[in-house]
Amino acid sequence: MNNLTSLKQKLRTFSEDRDWDQFHSPKNLSMALIVEVAELVEHFQWLTEEQSRTLSEEKLGEVKEELADILIYLVRLADTLDVDILRAAGEKIEKNRTRYPIEKAKGNADKYTKFD
Repeated sequence: MNNLTSLKQKLRTFSEDRDWDQFHSPKNLSMALIVEVAELVEHFQWLTEEQSRTLSEEKLGEVKEELADILIYLVRLADTLDVDILRAAGEKIEKNRTRYPIEKAKGNADKYTKFD
């Protein structure tokens, strides 16, 4: 599986085979997504910046599973809403190019609304 379309189809089939579409409302999928994101955050809670960049092999394996769960729920949610997530991401990047021009944003972590 090397592209988003095949992942989306695999997840759709997985859900249909188990009769889970009845549970996969946008509301439920978005709540499941936030739970998985919270589980990811738990792995980094209390770590220093450096520790967060140098995870043990075991911890990295756990983080990879959480990232996979997040991607699965995100792709499933987008599919349920008929959103082309790659197109949406591309559009958002273009929007952010305008909001965060290099001359104001480079090396600056402030939100664009704080730029002078």
